[in-house]
Amino acid sequence: MRGNWRSKLSVMAGASALALSAVTATPALADDTSGAPVEVRMPADVAIVEGSAADPGTEPGAAVPFPADEDETGTTRQADAVVSARAAPPSNTCLGGVAAYGAKGCFQHNGDIVWAGDTEKDGMSAAVGVYTDYGRAAEVCVNKLGVNTWATCNKDYRENGNVRLRVLRYDGDTGKFYQPEAWSGWIPVDGNF
Repeated sequence: MRGNWRSKLSVMAGASALALSAVTATPALADDTSGAPVEVRMPADVAIVEGSAADPGTEPGAAVPFPADEDETGTTRQADAVVSARAAPPSNTCLGGVAAYGAKGCFQHNGDIVWAGDTEKDGMSAAVGVYTDYGRAAEVCVNKLGVNTWATCNKDYRENGNVRLRVLRYDGDTGKFYQPEAWSGWIPVDGNF
């Protein structure tokens, strides 16, 4: 009879310890989650390049300047600007497509164009960092055109090199980058795998 009592007591003690650990652990996890974005440290020498709107009337993926706010008659060209900014990258030539919350990016090998797409209305810009395997300083293409837009940064990379993309969020007011982030694999600049 005593053996039965001891086994019941040990089961009760174990269950109590498990319940106590669950109760004390859960609030600690909830307190640690502030909901604020987590900052990503970037190298000090990274260059930040503001992307341009892509014009759907030109060669797919070609970088063009963002349209002016007014034309020569003084008429606002807001509709033209929105259409240009929404042009998407050509799916058949844009490689290494990668996405994280609020941002998408890819690399167009014909023309060495980096595409940055903003997918969330959250007050931050989409950013696509570009790293090479031959020592060129990292650069970040930032899309400040707003949600549901694509921006391009026209670069010139060494044809026998590779690039790697890092997609994340950028706060232009603070100049800081934030998670979540995602990385592509290495992409040959010449497009030949």
